[in-house]
Amino acid sequence: MARNAIQLQKGLSLSELNETYGTEEKCAAAIFKWRWPDGFVCPACGSRDHAVVGARQLYLCHDCLTQTSLKSGTIFARTLLPYVKWFQGMYLLTQSKNSVSTLEMARQLGVRPDTAALMRHKLMSVMFEREGSRKLDGRVEMDDAVLGGEKSEADGGKRGRSGPNKTPFVVAVETSDDGRPLRLLLHVVKTHDGAEIEAMAKAHLEPTARVVSDGLGCFRAVTKAGCTHEPVVAAKAGHSEKLPCFRWVNTVLGNVKTAIVGTLKSVAKRYVYRYLAEFQYRFNRRFKLPEMLNRLASVATRAAPRPYKTLKIAHVAG
Repeated sequence: MARNAIQLQKGLSLSELNETYGTEEKCAAAIFKWRWPDGFVCPACGSRDHAVVGARQLYLCHDCLTQTSLKSGTIFARTLLPYVKWFQGMYLLTQSKNSVSTLEMARQLGVRPDTAALMRHKLMSVMFEREGSRKLDGRVEMDDAVLGGEKSEADGGKRGRSGPNKTPFVVAVETSDDGRPLRLLLHVVKTHDGAEIEAMAKAHLEPTARVVSDGLGCFRAVTKAGCTHEPVVAAKAGHSEKLPCFRWVNTVLGNVKTAIVGTLKSVAKRYVYRYLAEFQYRFNRRFKLPEMLNRLASVATRAAPRPYKTLKIAHVAG
């Protein structure tokens, strides 16, 4: 069997992480470069004329007298955690093949579980936004799926995919001409119906996409977004899990469920879209694994602040 170069590529090692981002000074220098690549610019008036003042090392604009800290206006705003902890957290999220549980992250970073959960949700929200504009093109394998805990009927559970504790979503994998997986979309829907699939297709598929799905009727709605639809009726061709045309969508779905069930154990329904975005973010950047931390840290630095109340975290999840 041929070796998988993507899976066996050299990632970012712990020693390299410590060498590059092992001190507050190194982390702060990197954040400054990402936030102001051409030098400090006052966020209030746009002036570059400034001085660094006080024990907190604030940037004082000489024109409007606004004082700006390095972390204000970024995802790090109002955090008491050292930058080093943030970079270690981003390392765990980007370099772990099957993700990492929040409790394990808390132990690794030496912080309280609630602190690790808040950091994680802030970073996952950045990943979700980053993936929001991604569109798949060319040949796209597509399938429906659900996530959710098991409950007995006596406890108010419901059999089948429409149970109240289950979260329906769509898995779509763009493949190359030689059949290799390129990019991934994991999209949460209210239900698997035509309206939801049409909205998903318009937002996340190019009109030139060629969608290959099973015979589920809702997938015909991709044609309303201009896409070509090629249904394969599994009842006639065999189980869809065994069909070559669905190889990658089934592989990805299996990996997602392994990561959630095996590593995270469970995910609250209201957070499923964020955890799927985390998996999608890693998958779509897997070709350059060592660069993934820098890419996440860069977009996180330029992202707007995310106060606790906007993330709606009720308890530690995952």
